[in-house]
Amino acid sequence: MRRFLLLYATQQGQAKAIAEEICEQAVVHGFSADLHCISESDKYDLKTETAPLVVVVSTTGTGDPPDTARKFVKEIQNQTLPVDFFAHLRYGLLGLGDSEYTYFCNGGKIIDKRLQELGARHFYDTGHADDCVGLELVVEPWIAGLWPALRKHFRSSRGQEEISGALPVASPASSRTDLVKSELLHIESQVELLRFDDSGRKDSEVLKQNAVNSNQSNVVIEDFESSLTRSVPPLSQASLNIPGLPPEYLQVHLQESLGQEESQVSVTSADPVFQVPISKAVQLTTNDAIKTTLLVELDISNTDFSYQPGDAFSVICPNSDSEVQSLLQRLQLEDKREHCVLLKIKADTKKKEHLPKLQPRPYSCASSSLFHPGKLHFVFNIVEFLSTATTEVLRKGVCTGWLALLVASVLQPNIHASHEDSGKALAPKISISPRTTNSFHLPDDPSIPIIMVGPGTGIAPFIGFLQHREKLQEQHPDGNFGAMWLFFGCRHKDRDYLFRKELRHFLKHGILTHLKVSFSRDAPVGEEEAPAKYVQDNIQLHGQQVARILLQENGHIYVCGDAKNMAKDVHDALVQIISKEVGVEKLEAMKTLATLKEEKRYLQDIWS
Repeated sequence: MRRFLLLYATQQGQAKAIAEEICEQAVVHGFSADLHCISESDKYDLKTETAPLVVVVSTTGTGDPPDTARKFVKEIQNQTLPVDFFAHLRYGLLGLGDSEYTYFCNGGKIIDKRLQELGARHFYDTGHADDCVGLELVVEPWIAGLWPALRKHFRSSRGQEEISGALPVASPASSRTDLVKSELLHIESQVELLRFDDSGRKDSEVLKQNAVNSNQSNVVIEDFESSLTRSVPPLSQASLNIPGLPPEYLQVHLQESLGQEESQVSVTSADPVFQVPISKAVQLTTNDAIKTTLLVELDISNTDFSYQPGDAFSVICPNSDSEVQSLLQRLQLEDKREHCVLLKIKADTKKKEHLPKLQPRPYSCASSSLFHPGKLHFVFNIVEFLSTATTEVLRKGVCTGWLALLVASVLQPNIHASHEDSGKALAPKISISPRTTNSFHLPDDPSIPIIMVGPGTGIAPFIGFLQHREKLQEQHPDGNFGAMWLFFGCRHKDRDYLFRKELRHFLKHGILTHLKVSFSRDAPVGEEEAPAKYVQDNIQLHGQQVARILLQENGHIYVCGDAKNMAKDVHDALVQIISKEVGVEKLEAMKTLATLKEEKRYLQDIWS
């Protein structure tokens, strides 16, 4: 079999799953994929690799290559490498990303650009898959086009080997031929995607149908109006090829439920799953706030679940009961409600569908186990949006809507409610799972100063940081503790200023040394000077102190919250501050921030 090297760089397993699918399909198409994680540098060597290379690369929320690719990227970014270092290499790359984030597919773009700079050339066009609209929209056709591109590459390589002795120097004509071949390869890969491979129709049938369509197109039809089954000129005069319905490619079976616990585990990853009761729920915003924010406390005292401030965990949520019931009615399957649906792709089909299960939702831990032993807090906004599928209705997010309904029986309805356990209502339970590979933690050395940037619910992990620091200072009253700055922002001081009471407490007791709050929708009162509107504005106002902490005092900066706007704006503000305070160009300031990221001193926990 013709071999190619297949590498993947994954953060949460998506790139790995796609690479494994490519590996699986390769055998059917007569290829052998040598599959490795890009971090396993002892198992492959690009310097001597002669086979074509296929790379699948995901992107972190901050636009960086995934953690598994950090070492690889650092090695190829070595500026001492010659420009022809990878001149022998031919590759195709598939980048994964989310256009809701600022740096879409940037992990793949970084690797793609550097390989090109070092002399490597594409044998197949780069693909950029968008998780915002569905990865499969690009992934499936990209994989389908990979096989003709590989076949073309191997045919071309074989031809070059045969004539290499006779033609040691390429003529201008052959160079033009190579260019034409490259263009034809692109066209061929596109044409391959347009074929209805699963239609089951032979070429002769298609040609026959084309002839019929062609003959019919000359007939002028005047006696009927256009409809879904009949057309009028000019459409009726055009030569049309109407593909037949695709054949069935899924086998669907209904199986009696294995029981709630067993079926619940089946929808999760390899990480352990814990069923824990909700011991408390508090509304942190007023009823007239634009967004409703809830704090939920989980009782983890009877489990092995452990965490530290800055960690995240996943909540495993079900679909809405009412929507499931509505779907079952439409499918006339109400009597099968408790059955499991088993899907299997038929063996005789070329179809490969991505059928992801309902994904767990990640949340930041908003507490410290030192401060709240046996408890775990998290904070979320109830997501609401207008749906216009049939009629305009207000819908809620799958997980946040479910959680809001679940905690209704124990919810303390306003921000002035007691934070003590009510203990009266029967505590509902949810399933949670820990999330690994997180470096969003306090420095090991407590004397290091830190800057925290967290508008809205982005403040969640920093409440855990402050609770943890308070307990450490109680345990070590003579210890050396660094400054803690917090830049917080919300819309209105009186409606959605989350954890106001707690922050005042931390400030009063010297745990929090500097608190800078921005209110984006509150107008200045009277002659009062207009305050900073957003967190990035406040950071700019304190640029000297921020630069001193990061560049002179070896400080750390943490950013948590919205990736689409806030994180980018904060990053831009930091670039401007460093450029101004150090007196360097913007590019040099960006390099300084990149170094801070490498040193794990500029950390982000952001989402779209």
